[in-house]
Amino acid sequence: MRTANRVRSPERAAAARDERTAKLVGELVEQLGRMRGAAMKVGQLLSMIEFDGLPDEQRTELESKLATLRDDIPPVPFARLEKLMSQELGGPLSSVFSEFDERALAAASIGQVHRATTLDGEAVVVKVQYPGVAEAVDSDLRSASLLLPLLKRLAPNLDAKPLLAELRERIGEELDYELEAQQQRRIERLYRGHPFISVPRVRTDLSTRRVLVSEFVEGERFEAVRELDQEQRDRYGEIVFRFFFGLLYRGRIVLGDPHPGNYLLRPDGRVAFLDFGLVRDFGAERIDAERAIALAVREADPAALETALVAGGYVRNRDGFDAELALKMVRGAIRWYAIPGEPGLSRERRERRAPSDGDAERKAALEEQAGRFSLPPETILIRRMHVLVAIVLSRLRATADWGAIAAEYLHGEPRATELGRAEADFRG
Repeated sequence: MRTANRVRSPERAAAARDERTAKLVGELVEQLGRMRGAAMKVGQLLSMIEFDGLPDEQRTELESKLATLRDDIPPVPFARLEKLMSQELGGPLSSVFSEFDERALAAASIGQVHRATTLDGEAVVVKVQYPGVAEAVDSDLRSASLLLPLLKRLAPNLDAKPLLAELRERIGEELDYELEAQQQRRIERLYRGHPFISVPRVRTDLSTRRVLVSEFVEGERFEAVRELDQEQRDRYGEIVFRFFFGLLYRGRIVLGDPHPGNYLLRPDGRVAFLDFGLVRDFGAERIDAERAIALAVREADPAALETALVAGGYVRNRDGFDAELALKMVRGAIRWYAIPGEPGLSRERRERRAPSDGDAERKAALEEQAGRFSLPPETILIRRMHVLVAIVLSRLRATADWGAIAAEYLHGEPRATELGRAEADFRG
């Protein structure tokens, strides 16, 4: 096939390659669709992979297909949930709660949330895992190796085996609500008394492997916040940015699911953050590598970027590596937070970065260069956090100098806003 491509025009070779890739994408989505419990989680995390410069239209199609995947779990009658909770809590619900609303407050891929009141009078939310979902997901994750041949063909330079091992570990941890309770309690302690960030207290005494009980928090959801005025949206967006970037670059903790459904605007102006299932800790070496990449982009230094990418495990073989072209590619992806003074996030900027359809040679060069990049498995949640925060800020139409704010966490620079100064006072 590669020999045939050599005698084709660049346009025909690109068209043939795109056709083959489209078929592989279809096979990947079909394989995921056969999974019973883990399809959505695996699909969400795989959507962070670039797949060797997959053309924009095919990347959009892949993301759309992955987004349509849903865990094949039928609606669960409350009686079944009640039975599970009674088993987990060691007695009937009345032995733990004075009131329990059978109507679900929210539903997710592996469980749903109900309001309740404890015997000591505290208003709480109870997240209960669907019966059988842990076994279904475990079965899926054991058979995830079936995806290896497809991933290898879509991304020959991707080391898919450790990547799938990382996915298995992260998704497996998300099924353990006791572990999530510990993570939530740890992060709540970090932000206890914070001027604009709130994390609900968790009731570890009432939480088990499949039931998680935490403080009920009143607040406006994301869609309501989107209707507020520009100043309020900007403040809310900055708080979201500071929470996720501060945790990563100051606390060396990444939250891999910054979905807008996971935070609420409280009446006192603080933003409450929920859901601590996808969490990963990092050592200083990984965070230093991410900082070095951002600094090289900020300073437009291709040699420094190449060194940082190699140190971070994003490039394993420098042979034929074009540092100037790599700088353009990485800058296009992260300049919104790496470079102070950059224009805000917008679709228009994203489209200007993309090569035109007629520029086949440039597209081929970009795709060939993209094939030299590798995704260290442990960074998939970092990539996911960056992308989803950018999407949230775009949907909010929030405006700020994100690069200047990020520089506080990346490089220890002076506080760029009033919220930054308030946080500095809190940190002491």
